[in-house]
Amino acid sequence: MAAVTRLTIEISEETKTGLDRLAGISEETSSRLAGDAIAAYVEHELDIVHEIEIGLSDLKAGRVVPHDAAMAEITDLITAAQAKRT
Repeated sequence: MAAVTRLTIEISEETKTGLDRLAGISEETSSRLAGDAIAAYVEHELDIVHEIEIGLSDLKAGRVVPHDAAMAEITDLITAAQAKRT
């Protein structure tokens, strides 16, 4: 098991009530559910930050497609897909 630490947070009464309800249904503790939710949120947000950093790196390195070229390619793909439907 990974090392754990304690964190004190403030949540609304409504959120606490919902968390307690979920804890009762899932037979987990509110603390465990909150910890899992925070862990999932942090992982998700860090993935987004990572992808943004990759994009910024590509931009700085000149690995980009001009907007007009990208839109032309998208339009061509849409046109081809629509032609296949008819």
